[in-house]
Amino acid sequence: MTDPTAPSTATEESTPTDEDAVLADITGMLARLLEDEYGLDDVEIGMTTTFNRDLELESIDLVTLAGLLQEKYGRRVNFAEFLADMEFDEIIELTVGRLVEYVVQSLKSAEAG
Repeated sequence: MTDPTAPSTATEESTPTDEDAVLADITGMLARLLEDEYGLDDVEIGMTTTFNRDLELESIDLVTLAGLLQEKYGRRVNFAEFLADMEFDEIIELTVGRLVEYVVQSLKSAEAG
């Protein structure tokens, strides 16, 4: 029997592309990052949560998140490219929801292409 709390090892073909599943994946990644780096384990994360203001993540944390996203989704999701298209103010105000939308869009594009 598999451990439901264990990290997902889904293959690229079986990765769900709906917002709820992606939000759950990203929430798990952020919870792991916050616990590992800052010892925080009770942070509420939702679609309107901002990376900078609410989670107080630093640029190195975004690099770690990029690695976690690549580990989960492979080349289909390029977080660095996503951020590169933004102005500094947009990055400061970036929400979990905007990242979720980007991931869903990227996964659907990868499926279609």
